[in-house]
Amino acid sequence: MAWNVVIAGGGFAGAAAARELEKTMPKQSARMLLVNETNFMLYTPFLPEAAAGTLEPRHVVTPLRDILKRTYLRLGSIVAHDPAAKTVELRAKYGETETLPYDQLLLALGSVSRVLPIPGLAEHAVGFKSLADAIYLRNHVVETLEEANATEDPVRRDELLTYVFVGGGYAGLEALAELQDFAADAMESYPRARLHGMRWVLVEAMDRVLPEIDLQLAEYALRELRGRGIDIRLQTTLEEVGPEFARLSSGETLPSRTVVWTAGVVPQPILKELNLPLDERGRVPVDEYLRVQGSDSVWAIGDCAAAPDPRGGVCPPTAQHAVRQGPVVARNIAAELGIGNPQAFEYRSEASFVNLGRYKAVGRIGDMTFRGFPAWWLARSYHMSQIPGAARKVRAVLDWTAGLPFKRDISELGSIGHRKPLG
Repeated sequence: MAWNVVIAGGGFAGAAAARELEKTMPKQSARMLLVNETNFMLYTPFLPEAAAGTLEPRHVVTPLRDILKRTYLRLGSIVAHDPAAKTVELRAKYGETETLPYDQLLLALGSVSRVLPIPGLAEHAVGFKSLADAIYLRNHVVETLEEANATEDPVRRDELLTYVFVGGGYAGLEALAELQDFAADAMESYPRARLHGMRWVLVEAMDRVLPEIDLQLAEYALRELRGRGIDIRLQTTLEEVGPEFARLSSGETLPSRTVVWTAGVVPQPILKELNLPLDERGRVPVDEYLRVQGSDSVWAIGDCAAAPDPRGGVCPPTAQHAVRQGPVVARNIAAELGIGNPQAFEYRSEASFVNLGRYKAVGRIGDMTFRGFPAWWLARSYHMSQIPGAARKVRAVLDWTAGLPFKRDISELGSIGHRKPLG
């Protein structure tokens, strides 16, 4: 008899769990099926570099079929769950639905951008959570430089050359730093826009940036960014967004056609439809073995799970925790099926890095802190060790190496993926 193991989600957590299950479960003992909306795993720490053109966008994703040899991949999403019958409903990419039985179900559904009821936010701001977001934002920045260089209207130039980022965590700071670096390099090709000058603004509701890392390193990052001319507004919130402005809680209205929203994440909303317990933040509570509370055959990991942190509280929604929860839950699922012994999740984060553009970063390993070029080099080395697949490691190194002696490419490729009509 072969057991049915269904994995919902193919990000860091789900892919890591599937790879470990392939190693742990003997052949023919289990049928493993992974459901994901795309056929690749996105390496999200490289999104800012993809947006800035430091890395080719295809090189920040890994095809799931390249790293999974025994796991059956289905494109689609899980939209319903019957715990009593042990079935889930799969909605395939092109709309068909199918009922899938399971003996063990693993939820690794990840998260989505946290959106607040701010007037105009959904209509006029852009997120920074997917590869499509990164590619769009890069093309958009190039378009604003082109238009600003062409227009004679100084008011319009203000709108085009003012870039507002909302959220001072990892995603916001890294995206802002990389794109500002990219735009500063690109300005050499836009003399009229350069004469007018750009304005980059970071809006953060808290009294500091990077609450995930040491205050000393966060303050260094703040000084570095302010030293590059970036206007950082702490204890400030976004109140309204329009097609040509962003209004702040300070009462100031910034002329801008670019508002990037990176103010946190929330678990996938579909969790509310899956007949599972949820905490106050919409996450699935699990025990130290990553088993859903009150269930003997459902597990949850990654951003969608409220997993106990050995340091206290629950694990933060970071890739570091997701990739380490995957192998642990895989071994626990195998133990539930009679292979091996269960183990508790005991990972304690000992390292963190924040990239601030080319050759600049801040970071911590244990009690040691790093900044500037050494932190940038260590961050690159760490990420290189984490990219799944030898081919992607080589391609990333080639991209970085080729970029050292040359300027960044400023081609605007917004038309890619949008075919023109034949007629």
